[in-house]
Amino acid sequence: MTEQELQRHMESVSLQFFHKPFLHRATFNTRLRTTGGRYLLRSHDIEMNPRYLDNFGLAYFIGIMKHELCHYHLHLEGKGYQHRDADFRALLTKVGAPRFCQAIPATQKMHRYTCITCDTTFLRKRRFDVKKYRCGRCNGQIKYIQEEVLET
Repeated sequence: MTEQELQRHMESVSLQFFHKPFLHRATFNTRLRTTGGRYLLRSHDIEMNPRYLDNFGLAYFIGIMKHELCHYHLHLEGKGYQHRDADFRALLTKVGAPRFCQAIPATQKMHRYTCITCDTTFLRKRRFDVKKYRCGRCNGQIKYIQEEVLET
């Protein structure tokens, strides 16, 4: 999805669910990590995390759009636009927007090692020189097995 398509989607979702126009900019922000979107109070623009579109699909992404548009419209009307405000919670339930986002499944690169003597296996984030270290259980020689990608 391009930024022009995002802008069109944001405008159509605003008209469809809120019956009010979205008059500012909607952009992608790839630096967002733990949130699906962000409403900017000063410029009234909305930034969206493109990883949520990739991981969860368009239907979930539209839910995040509705959430950010709740912040947008309530702020412009001078009502309570924060998560703790009753106006915000009421509008969320009215339009069917989620209050919080799901966490994106993260992946981590790990290195698997095993002891040649006692067959103990363990994982480490950083790779190390097996010639410099010994097994902590039996003082045996350590062997590097492979690099693995784990979901956390």
